[in-house]
Amino acid sequence: MTTEQTKPEAAGKTGRTSMLALLRKDRMASAAALVLLLVGLCALLAPPLLGDLARDQNLRAVNLRPFSIDDGWEFVLGSDSLGRSVLARLAVAAGTTMSVAVPAVLLSLVIGSVWGMWAGFHRGWRESVSMRIADVILSFPSLLLAVVVLYVFDPSVANIVAVLAVARIPIYLRTARAESAELRSRLFVDAARTFGTRDWATIRRHVAPIVLPTLLTVAAVDFCFVMLTESSLSFLGIGIQPPDMSWGLMVAQGRQELQTAWWIAVFPGLAIILTTVSATLLAAWARIAGDPAQRWRLTAPKRGRLGRRGGKEQA
Repeated sequence: MTTEQTKPEAAGKTGRTSMLALLRKDRMASAAALVLLLVGLCALLAPPLLGDLARDQNLRAVNLRPFSIDDGWEFVLGSDSLGRSVLARLAVAAGTTMSVAVPAVLLSLVIGSVWGMWAGFHRGWRESVSMRIADVILSFPSLLLAVVVLYVFDPSVANIVAVLAVARIPIYLRTARAESAELRSRLFVDAARTFGTRDWATIRRHVAPIVLPTLLTVAAVDFCFVMLTESSLSFLGIGIQPPDMSWGLMVAQGRQELQTAWWIAVFPGLAIILTTVSATLLAAWARIAGDPAQRWRLTAPKRGRLGRRGGKEQA
C-alpha cells in the first residue's frame, strides 16, 4: 500500500478518534448518547424478546407499585390495571415509537433534501414552484394535518409515517434550497461547470457534502418533533391502536389512574422527555463538533473553573 493510500485512512481514523474523544469529555453529550443507545437497543431487541410479556395479562398482579422485585423482575416498574408489566410495555413501545419517527424523518430528509438542492441549484421557475408548494404544505399545522388525514383514513403505522413525512418535507426543502442557492455562485461550482460536469454530478460531488451536516442537524431536531407528534396522535386516540403500544398510547391509557397508579402514565412520559432532550443535546453537540470553526468551544477550558482556581491562588 502506498503512502498516498494510507493518508486518507489515517485521516479518517484520526477524525473518528477525535470525535469520540470530544464526546467522552462532554458529560451531557455522553449521557445523551447513552440514553439514545439504550432506546435504540430497546427498539431492536424488546419486541422479539419481551413482546409476549408486554401483552400477557395477570389479574393477580394488578396495579403493583414500582421499585420492588418481590413479584419478579418484570414488575420492577410496576404493573397496569390488567396486570401487564410496565417495564416490558415501555421497552416494546420504544420499538413502535421509533418505527414511526425514524422512517418519517428519513423519508422527509431524503425527499426534501434532493428536491431542495435541485431547486436551489437551478433557480428560476423550479425554485418558485417548489417554494410555493412548500408554503402550501406549511400553511397547515403538522398536527392538524395529521389529525384530519388519520381521521379520514385508517390510523395505521404506514399512514402515520406517510402523513408525517409529507408534513415535514418543506423543512428540509427550504433549508437545502437556501444552502444550495448560496453555493451555486461559489468558485468551485463555476470550475466544475467549466470542465463540463453535469448538474446532478455537481450537486452530488460538491453541493451535497457541504449541505449534509446542516440537514442532519435539522433532522435530529425534527426527530424530536415527529416523535412528540406521534405521541400526541396516540394520546388523542388516532395514532397507534391497541393491541400495539406506544409511549403516547401508554400515557393515554394511564391518565385516568394518575391518583391510584401514577406510574402507568408517568414512566412513558419520562421516556418521551428523556429521548427528546437527549436527541436535542446530541444534535447541538454534533453541530459544534462537526464544524472546525466552532470545535474549539468543546476543548476550551471552562472560565468558571479557571476563575475559582485563580481566586484560590490569590487568597
